[in-house]
Amino acid sequence: MRILSLLLFALFLQLSGQAAIVDTVSIPSKAMGKTFKCVVIMPDNYAKDTDKSKHYPVVYLLHGYGGWYSNYVTRLPEIVKYADQFQFIIVTPEGKDSWYLDSPVDDSMKFETYVGTEIPAWIDTHYTTISDRKGRAITGLSMGGHGGLYLGWRHADLFGACGSMSGGVYLRPFPKNWQLMKRLGDTLSKAENWEKYSVLNVIEEKPKDSLAIIIDCGTEDFFYDVNNRLHAKMEKLKIPHDYITRPGAHNWDYWRNALQYQFLFFSNYFNSRKNK
Repeated sequence: MRILSLLLFALFLQLSGQAAIVDTVSIPSKAMGKTFKCVVIMPDNYAKDTDKSKHYPVVYLLHGYGGWYSNYVTRLPEIVKYADQFQFIIVTPEGKDSWYLDSPVDDSMKFETYVGTEIPAWIDTHYTTISDRKGRAITGLSMGGHGGLYLGWRHADLFGACGSMSGGVYLRPFPKNWQLMKRLGDTLSKAENWEKYSVLNVIEEKPKDSLAIIIDCGTEDFFYDVNNRLHAKMEKLKIPHDYITRPGAHNWDYWRNALQYQFLFFSNYFNSRKNK
């Protein structure tokens, strides 16, 4: 099914005349001893710049629970146009159903290390990027929304901006969902994990560097209440952020719209950091 989706995506690019360049690469994880696939979308100008004189900012875009590395280009193939429009590289890594954590109960799941440090290092080595936090942003949808804020916050030395679309930003209310017990342990003997690994509590310890933050959630989304809690807590802690809510549910129609706001926000951030 995934192979068919990729073939349909390739046909979409051919028929639509999209100029952006799409790579599928394999990126190893030393922490897990495995290699996973990843999609990298580059602006058309990237190939034309033969002497590699221009360095591009990068947006890391994380999939949700049940998704995979090519989820965005197969479900939202129009995202390739944003690489040209905003002149940045878009990277969509594999995150399995990890919640982008280094699991405290499963040593085989170290996706905080993989996505938060190993992949950016590999991308900077193999592509002409701005290899500095002012040229990196990270966001995602649902589980990936948790990952975008969690990794952005905990690795603010690497990411200058982070975001979330319909993110599961507080995990404790959902003990029986999305394999969370496999990642965090049970809610009794491992109760502290459910608080420690949730974005809602991670923000209590301010990062060394300031972050540009955008959070977006639909009013009919089952994560709407926890996003409101996060927004209220960030206001109380005086953490600057953009918070967007509008009618919408937990689905691709909402994320198609939300992604445009996220990319514009990150583009403005990148432009504001030039020559600084």
